[in-house]
Amino acid sequence: MSRTPRVVVVGDVITDVVAVLSGPLATGSDTAATIRFSGGGQAANTAAWLAAQGADVTLVAAVGDDEAGRERIAELERVGVTCAVERHEGYPTGTVLVLAHDGERTMVSQRGANLRLTAEQVDRALAAAPDAGHLHLSAYTLLDAGSRGAGLRALAVAREGGLTTSVDAASAAPLRRAGAAAFLSWVRDVDLLLVNTDEATVLAGGLDPAAQARALAVVARRVVVKRGAAGAIWVDRSGAVETTPAHGVPVVDVTGAGDAFAAGLLTAWLSGADPRAALSRAGDLGALAVSSIGARPTP
Repeated sequence: MSRTPRVVVVGDVITDVVAVLSGPLATGSDTAATIRFSGGGQAANTAAWLAAQGADVTLVAAVGDDEAGRERIAELERVGVTCAVERHEGYPTGTVLVLAHDGERTMVSQRGANLRLTAEQVDRALAAAPDAGHLHLSAYTLLDAGSRGAGLRALAVAREGGLTTSVDAASAAPLRRAGAAAFLSWVRDVDLLLVNTDEATVLAGGLDPAAQARALAVVARRVVVKRGAAGAIWVDRSGAVETTPAHGVPVVDVTGAGDAFAAGLLTAWLSGADPRAALSRAGDLGALAVSSIGARPTP
């Protein structure tokens, strides 16, 4: 297999406040939890996991001109991510409250400075990365109207420059608000679309996962449906279907598991691995992510 080319990741940087609950949330009362503050954001997490696998990676994102933003940039740079991240005065760095319990997580989000990402910033970042071979886009960038132009520009410039492209569909609720038809028009002909089962249902209806993937492969060249404990499915336009089981590991916190999965998939696929090997590597990182609290690789 060849070395993974530089990956440019476009999307969000977030401060995660993760609360792993001891039991079901007691609405209107107290629930004991283990609480941790850490770096988050789908794009930033994926970039960190890519760097941990030895890939050259550039993150294009926006933070506030505040202490949280400075901390988020510093921690990414420490793990080897090249940060094309701009600071915006008067806007807070994005923050997400994550409530995790029984293998699920619920997020309460303040997008903050992530909405300030612009097409011009994307142009500058890609011009400064002539060795880039792949662009990975967090769909949050498309789903927020304020940053949509940056996401669309990123995909357009990548195609013009001969880069391969991938999009992670992000989250079912904002996909539903944006509308399946609109989203699918934005990501048409990307090389790889990643969706979980909830996102696949929003985009392709209540079919079985393989049928959902085949329906979405009319839009994207390759589709991976992440099925959590049931494993994952890869379908491409040639009709090829590959499935892998999930790893049986104790689940501590699922925050960032999909981002780790994406990084494992990309590093393997971009290095020339076949779909089964790429899914296997993705599963390895996803299992590692759910085994500890937080969305980033542990030092």
